[in-house]
Amino acid sequence: MVPLEFLKELPKCEHHLHIEGTLEPELLFKFANRNKITLPNDFPTTVKDLKDKYNFNNLQEFLDLYYVGANVLITEQDFYELTMAYFKRVSKQGLVHAEIFYDPQTHTSRDISLDIVTRGIERACKDAQKQFGVTYKIIMCLLRHTDPKDCSSLIDDAAKYIKDGTISGIGLDSSEKNFPPALFVECYEKAIKLNPDIKLTAHAGEEGPASYVSDALDLLKVHRIDHGVRSADDDALLERLAEEKIMLSICPLSNVKLQVVEKVSQLPLQKFLDYGVPFSINSDDPAYFGGYLLDNYIQLSKEYPQWGFFTWGQIVKNGITHSWIDEKRKEELINEVDGIITKYVNRSG
Repeated sequence: MVPLEFLKELPKCEHHLHIEGTLEPELLFKFANRNKITLPNDFPTTVKDLKDKYNFNNLQEFLDLYYVGANVLITEQDFYELTMAYFKRVSKQGLVHAEIFYDPQTHTSRDISLDIVTRGIERACKDAQKQFGVTYKIIMCLLRHTDPKDCSSLIDDAAKYIKDGTISGIGLDSSEKNFPPALFVECYEKAIKLNPDIKLTAHAGEEGPASYVSDALDLLKVHRIDHGVRSADDDALLERLAEEKIMLSICPLSNVKLQVVEKVSQLPLQKFLDYGVPFSINSDDPAYFGGYLLDNYIQLSKEYPQWGFFTWGQIVKNGITHSWIDEKRKEELINEVDGIITKYVNRSG
């Protein structure tokens, strides 16, 4: 197993992080009090009791709690503080670049304007870049359990942010079962018309089958896949992902918490490596799943002790290479990884 210090030092990129999923109980109760939000009668009243509820049998059980929590987010300052809390925590774990998901429909459905949500998150991202040197991209996700027409309307409402690059990418999240990628073709096509350079991704192959991954590639024209663990069920798909260099944004602790697998070692990560399928390591909704970015790295190192410095280096470099950042920054970060590997190899030798 590689040393903890090595994992800490690696310059990490996070590609699968729902900012609403970083709402720690302490912040949740703070915002509820500040905004005079009355939580449901059966909702826990203490931090400890709330954390005790973070045992989920499936994705939907998590989402039910997640959406209640999101109701306390009202003002631009709430979204700013939420986002800054994430950066303050993870910048200490080696985060150098974050591509953040947010779910406007979770808030616009409560009459919180898209502008309030977007401005709060963007302002925090800009301040985090100044304070911590962490670069960022903002990805607007469509809630796939809602009417596709509503998702299409969201694209219309966000047009100015898509055109000017404030929103760098479009994603697709929420309940995967019964909501295949085909339902959202028009939405993705509309985003591309607004900005031909928009980046595209989608959750696929977590609860849904490997065919959802193929459909996301073929129908939505995505540049990468979020989760995608079911891709391992289709060897031809794995060959395609490797050949086309499609990255999967893997969320190990999330997959265990939502019972996609019983333990991290059951994830097909070694198979992905063997096939040459690039993947990155991410935290998904860390406030609910018991671990931020470094925690996921540490758990993987425990359950994949055969991964040495060079394997870890390749995983991290894949994450850098497939980030939506400029080539100069990619080169700088890859050189940093190589320097860290050399240091630890020489030290161990």
